[in-house]
Amino acid sequence: MATPDFIRTIRASAGNQLLWLPGVTAIVFDDEGRVLLGRRSDTGKWSVIGGIPDPGEQPAACAVREVYEETAVRCVAERLVLAQALKPVTYANGDICQYMDITFRCRAVGGEARVNDDESLEVGWFTVDALPRLDEFGLFRIKQAMTDEPAWFDPTEIG
Repeated sequence: MATPDFIRTIRASAGNQLLWLPGVTAIVFDDEGRVLLGRRSDTGKWSVIGGIPDPGEQPAACAVREVYEETAVRCVAERLVLAQALKPVTYANGDICQYMDITFRCRAVGGEARVNDDESLEVGWFTVDALPRLDEFGLFRIKQAMTDEPAWFDPTEIG
């Protein structure tokens, strides 16, 4: 995935050390209840849509922006689905990041799903009972987005 310029600037002085970063995930549904997914160019795997907010960018605005940038679908953020600190990730170049993921349920309002940048090989709409193979990260977020429950957080992590 493309590394934002502001992170490249930080990495120039921070090296590979752990960076604590915000991350945003968008679970986008259309009027038929299908979910929007992209097949990532870096792994070849199907995934939910997400990215890193720019400095000062509101998380919901980031979700809407990332969906459009990656899929050409216009959407609106409807509600917060979850907030979760993820485990650290070490990339092939040695960079270490840990993300605070904020996931939103979004509703498509326009555009035709298509590959709109170099981060995806394919994009498409899928019924929830016929999803392509997804990791637990994506499956859990889709499941939570389909409920009417308040935003999820991990209660076992509260001291």
